[in-house]
Amino acid sequence: MGLLQLRGKSRIGTVQRASSSPSSSRSGREIDSGSAGERMEDFEKKVSITDPMDSEPETTTPTPAAAASSSQVLHLLRRFLAVQQRRAEAYAKLKRGFAEYLVSGREVAYQQLCGEITAEFNDCSKQVIEMESLFMAPDHCRVDLAQMLRAVQAQEKQKLHLTATIQVLKKAGRPSERLVSHENCTFKKPMQHECVHLHEITEAEGTEEAEADAEYDNALNEAIRGVQDAVTTINEHLEEVRYEIAALEAQ
Repeated sequence: MGLLQLRGKSRIGTVQRASSSPSSSRSGREIDSGSAGERMEDFEKKVSITDPMDSEPETTTPTPAAAASSSQVLHLLRRFLAVQQRRAEAYAKLKRGFAEYLVSGREVAYQQLCGEITAEFNDCSKQVIEMESLFMAPDHCRVDLAQMLRAVQAQEKQKLHLTATIQVLKKAGRPSERLVSHENCTFKKPMQHECVHLHEITEAEGTEEAEADAEYDNALNEAIRGVQDAVTTINEHLEEVRYEIAALEAQ
C-alpha cells in the first residue's frame, strides 16, 4: 500500500512508502517481524514578573515603526493559525480516504489522495518555514515565536510519521486475523481444493501467533499514543499563539 512520501526541503519530513503483503507460514498468518519492527509540558506561559509595590506602568504610545512591526507580527500569527487549520482539514480528508480504502480496496484512488495530501502538507510546511524566517529577521526579532513555530514543525513531522505507521498497521491487520493466500493449494475440482494451511496447530505455533498479536497491538497502541501526544503539544502551542494575538490586538 502506498502511503505518504514527502519530498523537498519541507520540515515536515519524509514518510517512506510502505507496502504490506500477508506472508504465508505454517499457519498462514504470521506477522512479518522485520516489517513490524520498522513500522513498529505543560506549555510555558510568558509572564512578566514585577514588584507588587511598583506603581502601574505608564501608558506609552507606540512609535509608527513599532506599530507597523506589531501589525506584521499579528498578520503572521493569524496566517500561521490558518495554515494549521489547513493541516487539520488535510488530516481529516486523509482519515476519511483511508477508511474508504479499507472498505473498497481502491488502490489508485487512495494513491491519488495521498498525492494531494502530500502537496498540501508540503505547501503548509514551506509557509511555516517562511514565517519562521520572518520572525527571526531584524524587522521583528521575535526569536521566541520563531522557536515556537519550529517546535510545531517538529511535532507535525512526528504526527505525520506516526499517522502513516498507524495506517500501515491497520492495513496489515492483526496477524491472527489476516486472510491467507491459497495460491499454493492443490485444486482437484473447480470449487474444492486441498488447503495447505489446514493442519493441527501446535502449542508452540499458538504461542508464536499470540506473541505476534501482542507485538502488533503494542506497536499500534504506541503509535496512537504518539499521535495523541503530538496533537496535545501542538494545541498547547496554538493556545500560546492565541494569547500572543490577543495581546497584540489589545495594544
